[in-house]
Amino acid sequence: MRFRVGLLLGLFATVIAVGTAFAAENSDVNGNFVRLTGAGATFPAPLYSKWFKDYHALHHNVQVDYQSIGSGSGIKNFLNKTVDFGASDAAMTPEEIAKVDVGAQLLPMTAGSIVLSYNFKGVPELKLSREAYSGIFLGKIKKWNDPMITKANPGVKLPDSPIHVVVRADGSGTSFVFTKHLSAISPEWAKNPGFGTMPNWPVGTRSKGNEGVTASITTTPGAIGYLEYGYAKGQNLPMVELENKAGKFIKPTNESAQAALAAVELPENLIAWLPDPQGERSYPIVTYTWLLCYKQYSDPKKAEALKSVIEYGLTVGQKSSEQLGYVPLPQNVVSKVRAALNNIQAK
Repeated sequence: MRFRVGLLLGLFATVIAVGTAFAAENSDVNGNFVRLTGAGATFPAPLYSKWFKDYHALHHNVQVDYQSIGSGSGIKNFLNKTVDFGASDAAMTPEEIAKVDVGAQLLPMTAGSIVLSYNFKGVPELKLSREAYSGIFLGKIKKWNDPMITKANPGVKLPDSPIHVVVRADGSGTSFVFTKHLSAISPEWAKNPGFGTMPNWPVGTRSKGNEGVTASITTTPGAIGYLEYGYAKGQNLPMVELENKAGKFIKPTNESAQAALAAVELPENLIAWLPDPQGERSYPIVTYTWLLCYKQYSDPKKAEALKSVIEYGLTVGQKSSEQLGYVPLPQNVVSKVRAALNNIQAK
């Protein structure tokens, strides 16, 4: 009997100890636990996931739940106030920003390239001119051995097989950036279908998210699709060398992306586009990606926690950017974003 009592008391003490440890782990000195919810762009999702996980490991009282659902849905959720923050590669339009009664503060948090990846054996390197890749996505160039493609790839044996184009099915900032670039280099594309988060694609199999496009390319011989550099790098997909504005064929690298970013100055609202960057060493499709934050939060704990998470992303978090295939923010951009954090306040 004494043994049973002792055992029960021991188990009870263990439960209390575990519960106390859990409470301590998930509370700050004032006993506060903060959960932030966000949703949006798939482009930066791998990087954001690492930031939020690493931040929680250092600050157990703050947990950030992020859903990678696409920029279009992220903006919608932000406008509907069903999240604490959104994320978008397409930023927000002035009309959308005007709908946020508590104010919206957009913060560029990282940058990256949109690449074209393909799937056929025996061609480890491929070059595409501006006319060639815009023609492929217009549905005008249908075979891999089309003269428009072979001209830029002398000595490369390209197959006499159909091109299977893969595009995004969801509202996507990646699509916005890619089609904004196509509109800048192709008058025909600019006229129709133009640019947007969910354009009326002339051709292509539709897949959801960068993840879906990656899966479709890897499982479809003869496929070509656009996706974020980090996803292509993570899956070891071959990436096309694209012709830039200076007429040079450029590989997607952090160096060529940084060369493109150097050609643009961020305005006061921190929204800038690089539809066709200048510079001989610039990769042609590069973008910032933004967090969408409210300027006023009814919960001061959430406001302070969010600002702390963002500060982490601007400092320690930038060190994770390059290894995951993103471009670390230039220091002058970090300074501008940090200053803009002062616009985020509790009501």
